[in-house]
Amino acid sequence: MEPTTIPKTEKVKVTFLPKETTTRVPAGTTLFHAAAWTGQPIESTCGGRGTCGKCRVQVIEGSTPITPADLQHLSQEDLTTGWRLSCQAEVRDEMVVQVPRLLTTPKTAMFGVGRQVLLDPNVHKVRLKLEEPTLHDQRSDFQRLKDALLEEGFAMSADLAVLRSLPTALRGAEFDVTAVLSGETLVAVEPGDTTGECYGIAFDLGTTTIVGTLMDLNNGETRAVISTLNAQAIHGGDVLSRISHTMGKKEGLEELQHLAAFTINGIIERVTAESGVPASRLYEITVAGNLTMIHLLMGIDPEPISVTPFAAAAAHGIDLKAREIGISIHPEGRVYLFPAIGAYVGGDIVAGLLATAVPRGDKLRLFVDVGTNGEIALGHEQRTVATAAPAGPAFEGAEISCGMRATTGAIEGVQITDDTVVLQTIDDAPPVGLCGSGLVDVVAQLYRRGLMDPTGRMRSADEVRGLVPDALASRLVNVEGVRAFVLATADETGGRPVVFTQKDVRQLQFAKGSIASGIKVLMNVMGVKPEDLHEVLLAGAFGSYIHPDAARIIGLVPAVALDRIRAVGNAAGEGAKIGLLSYREREAAEAMPARVEYIELSGREDFNDIFMGVLGFPPLDSLP
Repeated sequence: MEPTTIPKTEKVKVTFLPKETTTRVPAGTTLFHAAAWTGQPIESTCGGRGTCGKCRVQVIEGSTPITPADLQHLSQEDLTTGWRLSCQAEVRDEMVVQVPRLLTTPKTAMFGVGRQVLLDPNVHKVRLKLEEPTLHDQRSDFQRLKDALLEEGFAMSADLAVLRSLPTALRGAEFDVTAVLSGETLVAVEPGDTTGECYGIAFDLGTTTIVGTLMDLNNGETRAVISTLNAQAIHGGDVLSRISHTMGKKEGLEELQHLAAFTINGIIERVTAESGVPASRLYEITVAGNLTMIHLLMGIDPEPISVTPFAAAAAHGIDLKAREIGISIHPEGRVYLFPAIGAYVGGDIVAGLLATAVPRGDKLRLFVDVGTNGEIALGHEQRTVATAAPAGPAFEGAEISCGMRATTGAIEGVQITDDTVVLQTIDDAPPVGLCGSGLVDVVAQLYRRGLMDPTGRMRSADEVRGLVPDALASRLVNVEGVRAFVLATADETGGRPVVFTQKDVRQLQFAKGSIASGIKVLMNVMGVKPEDLHEVLLAGAFGSYIHPDAARIIGLVPAVALDRIRAVGNAAGEGAKIGLLSYREREAAEAMPARVEYIELSGREDFNDIFMGVLGFPPLDSLP
């Protein structure tokens, strides 16, 4: 299955290891784009421009010339052994390419949020044994169905496609059927009793990762969960890169729409195969995503979202037919798209707030979705405010010298003891680089151990010698004139050493400063202090892996007691599931944009001062 049609030119076979996926692409296509056609896109934080150096692959068979970008990012030994940047390497003849596992398997956290929700799905199945027409009862098939459903308490309308199916569907089943309703719309008429087979999928449509959860709408049980890299990632790791790809070219928008549908359909294929549930029994999907992702999924130009005054084409909750956007469920199945609060506080945050019930409780709670575009909400049932604080890609591992996404070999936890550095890596594999949670940990540990001052300046080995054990001091080195701390030597990694540099510290400071200043603005608007917070909720796959103490130490979140900080996992995904299982909760989501006050940071005169004030790290003795 391919997201779009490959141009009719000479095609060349490319095989990607270790999964042995094969595709045929036109000569001249980059390996980066060829991999996307297989459904296994290669990670890149620069959108395939050759500037990040993270899309390395090894050409096992075939040839491709060395490019200037290869020379900049790869060693001579790498080049000799066939390593290339996939975004620059063009397919010229039949090739076999090895893709490092760390580039292809994103890790996603999926946790419940402890909410009990009344099961009240938008989709219902009703068993009907209809009286057959007679000379004395010449009601139309539609009217016969409508009358029977009214007796069961259901109103009904039907589109042309369903009306066309009625004569055959009813008579083929001798008028013993199951009616499938999405709200008040008749989706299908099925022979016999199929009431026990009613399913839907809840999607968290992330910029980086898409998660799909197949659910039984009769009992609320989860049947399968699949997460995968968003195939749009070949055109950049953030929403602005995606928007840039659509500017001035219709084909760019069409491609991104196809890639979104392609990824979603891939998940549908996998959950149905895993569960044994046929796609014809999938009647509805819910989608929670930021406003740009939702626009791209619908094929709507997102450019106005990126420029002042950030006005979207549509921000309300939208119900549409799945086939209108190329989604492969039941032919008359529906898609529900969550509404947005603002241009950069989208349906994913609405879903997250729905899952955590932040705007409903009487306690003041802070909701923080830590990521490239940090979304923040603060409030209770009397008043809730929200904002977006663009943090950049540092938390995703981009712009960090040894940064990477949360995949096999990523350092996700760091502890610095008296004379040793203890690393926790994903899958307990040898360390390869730092992912977001490890990034936060290492900064917190360096600061706590006195290897970094409150401004973020990394101290030299000479400065700390005598104050810390020599084993730690010796890890402070210079790398091309920049101070750095060695987390893992080349012997420990089996390849290149993993180091954390002074430049990396600054990238982290800018990222955490953006989110911390957003939090500070909302607290000022609400007139509250850290001690007024009942709870701080860390959301998102990344937020779930941050150690709360490390988040406090670096000033990412307010200085509150540790027992007041709670990870709520993939809150957007949980909210999408709630919206799938409960129409009442979906109505609550619909009302949320009117209830939550959006605060635009770019229009505030005090923002720059607040931002500069939170770039440093808080005094260690100020933490409760």
